[in-house]
Amino acid sequence: MTAATHDQVLLDGGVFRMGSDEFYPDEQPVHERRIGPFRIDRYAVTNAQYAVFVDDTGYVTVAERELDPAAFEGADPADLVPGAMVFTPTPGPVDLRDWRNWWRWQPGAFWRRPFGPESSIDERLQHPVVHVAFEDATAYAEWAGLRLPTEAEHEYAARGGLEGARFAWGDEPYPGGVAQANSWLGRFPYDNQGVGDAAPVGSYEPNGYGLYDMTGNVWEWTTDYYTPRHLRLSDKPVDAGRRANLLAAASAQDGFPSIPRRVLKGGSHLCSPDYCLRFRPAARSPQAEDTGMSHIGFRCASDA
Repeated sequence: MTAATHDQVLLDGGVFRMGSDEFYPDEQPVHERRIGPFRIDRYAVTNAQYAVFVDDTGYVTVAERELDPAAFEGADPADLVPGAMVFTPTPGPVDLRDWRNWWRWQPGAFWRRPFGPESSIDERLQHPVVHVAFEDATAYAEWAGLRLPTEAEHEYAARGGLEGARFAWGDEPYPGGVAQANSWLGRFPYDNQGVGDAAPVGSYEPNGYGLYDMTGNVWEWTTDYYTPRHLRLSDKPVDAGRRANLLAAASAQDGFPSIPRRVLKGGSHLCSPDYCLRFRPAARSPQAEDTGMSHIGFRCASDA
């Protein structure tokens, strides 16, 4: 497989205002960023595409690998089996401060068995691949002759040329009462009047750059290390994909988690206005590099 098999959109780059002062503290401060020209996938990587990669290379994802008991001191060895975190709706209202109310560890879950050993992707080949850790996404991108986007590239692309808007389509989450992206509709995490799951890529209208699902559906990996606030860049142009990651030093700071966190962008089908209003271009979330989940996927980028 080569980059030519990926449908990518060429973006000229330029200066844009990154971040938001309206929602969550880690989206601050709003600041100008300059992006060089780059290409980015029109769609998130699908199960069908990831299957070609695995069949060609024999790659084994993090969720499929045996766990090292030494890394889980005090844990019952019987519990240390390969698996992944799977979203599970609750029967009614729960404390939204505790994510463990709706996430469960599912032995045997991985990208090809997204909900556990009895599940399959046979009817989900055009859905975004999920349960991919950062290493899994990077391995695919390198095999395809591509790379993952930076956080700034992802946000620039997600905005679709619409400067300063809250969402990729404007300032209203549901203009005219119509969902513009795959997000949670109803009371979270028990009453969903929407899709209720990831949708096939391209199920919603594209943004102004012709890119699909840049917000909603699944969170997407970027190369940037997470910090609780944006770090400002100098006025020098950003050479997308070639610069050293300015946030890399954060992983060595005192008190920073031992497992580095990367920035996820775009929100997912689990984002709800009453819990997680993050299906927006400026939204961001930290994710441990070694952990994939049932609402995390990725798309690839490349230099122009």
